[in-house]
Amino acid sequence: MNDKDESNNVTRQRQFPSTISTTSFTKLYVLHILSSRSCYGNYLKEEIGRRLHGKWTPSPGLIYPILNQLEEEEFIIGQWEEPVKRTIKIYSITDKGIEHYNNLKKLYLESILDSYDIIKFTLKDIYSFFEQ
Repeated sequence: MNDKDESNNVTRQRQFPSTISTTSFTKLYVLHILSSRSCYGNYLKEEIGRRLHGKWTPSPGLIYPILNQLEEEEFIIGQWEEPVKRTIKIYSITDKGIEHYNNLKKLYLESILDSYDIIKFTLKDIYSFFEQ
């Protein structure tokens, strides 16, 4: 979200620290993991948490709607491990999904780098990190 400050003609950023939403970030991570292996929803949730060193793990209420949307858009395919029981669905990325993943990586790179810079500058300025 941006606001125009009329007094000095400057556009202010009001969203902090990133312009990428939690849903978009999670979708990118889901596609990233699926680009290297097929897996089920709970594994994706836990694997994202593991890769982020336990600092954040998406909830099932976030993961499963994303998986449903990606499946509807044909970016992934879900197949029941046991079709009769329908308890565990294994997801795989499609060729269309690989293309979408590569586009999202390009789209979000600048935003993720900006977020990294904001955190890095804050740690340096307020907490004197990186100074020896």
